[in-house]
Amino acid sequence: MNFHQSPNTYTGQIHLTVSDFERSLSFYTETLGFKVLEHSERGAVLTADSKTPLITIEQPDHVLPKQPRTTGLFHFAILLPTRGDLGTMIRHIGETGYPLQGASDHLFSEAFYLSDPDGHGIELYADRPESEWVKENGEFPLVSDPLDIDSIVRAGLEKEWNGLPNQTVMGHIHLHVADLEEAKAFYCDGLGFDITIPFRQQALFVSTGGYHHHIGLNTWNGKGSPAPDENHIRMNWFSIILPTEEARNLVITRLEKINVPIIEENGGIWTEDPSRNKIRLELT
Repeated sequence: MNFHQSPNTYTGQIHLTVSDFERSLSFYTETLGFKVLEHSERGAVLTADSKTPLITIEQPDHVLPKQPRTTGLFHFAILLPTRGDLGTMIRHIGETGYPLQGASDHLFSEAFYLSDPDGHGIELYADRPESEWVKENGEFPLVSDPLDIDSIVRAGLEKEWNGLPNQTVMGHIHLHVADLEEAKAFYCDGLGFDITIPFRQQALFVSTGGYHHHIGLNTWNGKGSPAPDENHIRMNWFSIILPTEEARNLVITRLEKINVPIIEENGGIWTEDPSRNKIRLELT
């Protein structure tokens, strides 16, 4: 099943500020293999399939370094179509010499972790076949086992790296939040996500359509952490893709019922979670 298309609700694109546009553009295109969809003097929209925006990077004037211990982005996760594609990508990154920061077998997926030059967290992963996913009482376990890296690299040896495959998507987004109960009310009661991994290790994971998670939420930067200042390196916003206009209207009604503001600006419909993570509500 494709968990990143209608009728599911899922994450779409992310907007990041960076301190050195040319350095970041080189990283995202040459190291990770994104294509440039739109380009300005100090900004770019990046894509895998030459039509779907996944990441926007922008260098503001007088931007300051990333602040520690704030809410905002923990990592965004790029989902590769196959295990072989993941292996090809990891082999390529190894050849560039860019450092990886970790790797984990989550049982439902196999994942590698790194950060971009400004410290924005990134996960590169491939899902295991859905038939292999294991649940406990209807819930996914929160597991980070050692990863068989050699096996993954071998799976991609027959493929030549040529950038990201067209089928690459934004698999999920993982956020630092100030309070998990408040986050649960917003993402579940408001946006309509279901809990898949509940309140373990100061984290909560939610999805639609039975996926292991479209959004991760944690308080690892401390309960009550403040939002980052706007003039520092940060995630500006991310998008959530809804399947129909009716579904988006239902979400707006739910959010208004729990006193969450809805803003229409720049041709889009926007909201903000209780930890001041800004979200654009888009349609498939």
